[in-house]
Amino acid sequence: MGSSAAIRELQRDLESKANDLSKLQKDIAKNHQVRKKYTIQLGENELVLKELDLLNEGANVYKLIGPVLVKQDLAEANANVSKRIEYISAELKRLEGTLQDLEEKQNSKKDAIFKLQQRIQSFQAGKAKA
Repeated sequence: MGSSAAIRELQRDLESKANDLSKLQKDIAKNHQVRKKYTIQLGENELVLKELDLLNEGANVYKLIGPVLVKQDLAEANANVSKRIEYISAELKRLEGTLQDLEEKQNSKKDAIFKLQQRIQSFQAGKAKA
């Protein structure tokens, strides 16, 4: 009877690790979504910066604030867009680091689950022989 209790304990441990793995996979998927959003925003802001570079010094630039277009200085608009690009790039780099960490945790969980499954199978094989 002792071996069946050990198998049940291992199966509970396996279930717990599988739940942890599932949570990690959800976090990775969420990270991918956020990175995709930031990548799109980065592309849009780089395009805006290129468009601003094409303008002459005296050109009128307007910024949409709520339902109102507000006149903005060209240099100020360039600075704002550049700052936004810096921020988005930093966020993308941070998210990349987080993703690598999550993937490492995912791989170690998969390894632990695999080893647990092997132990359960060896217990069951030993029990079947008895």
